[in-house]
Amino acid sequence: MLTTSPPNLTKKIKFDFFKALLKKGFLLSSFFILFFNYTIAGVYTLAPYQIAMKKSLIMLSAAVLMASCGEKKKEEAGFQMNRTKKEITLKKEKEAVPVDLSNKGIGAVTSVSLSENLDPDMVSLGQEIFEVKCTACHIPNQRMIGPAVAGVLERRSPEWVMNMIMNPTEMIKKDPIAKALLKEYNNAIMLNQNVNQEDARALLEYLRSL
Repeated sequence: MLTTSPPNLTKKIKFDFFKALLKKGFLLSSFFILFFNYTIAGVYTLAPYQIAMKKSLIMLSAAVLMASCGEKKKEEAGFQMNRTKKEITLKKEKEAVPVDLSNKGIGAVTSVSLSENLDPDMVSLGQEIFEVKCTACHIPNQRMIGPAVAGVLERRSPEWVMNMIMNPTEMIKKDPIAKALLKEYNNAIMLNQNVNQEDARALLEYLRSL
């Protein structure tokens, strides 16, 4: 003689199933809850159509679980690939544009004396000039149309920086580092902003502060 399941058993199975679908991050635990309901909690003998329904729900849960695992693996693989591409790009940039602290560039500035401490007034003036004339192509810590400027004095001499600010047209034609930068940044030409030497020195002080 067949007996039926308790009144709320079928509803509970449906609830557990949809809960698992809505909470994809808990698919594994929800799957085992359904499996538990089918086996351990199945002490009641069910009608054949109820058994078939349970099996279908469990198989569907398992299929969704496998699909979600596959998607996670693809995302991880994609992340690793993008990370590798970025590392290769950074390596190429370093190789293409050399670090050279001895090159003073081409222009009026042949020697710059830097004090150990920053000049706050000069930094403030330099920041104002930078925000008006430079931010279309440069920001401190991220590559844009031009290179990031934070830490520039670890790669270039102060004389080179000031000459590049004041005399970019001639620098691009004759200076090897300026030529390499032009090539690295897709021939984006640095425009002459008609910055005088005093303002260029203030810009240099601001760049030191970054």
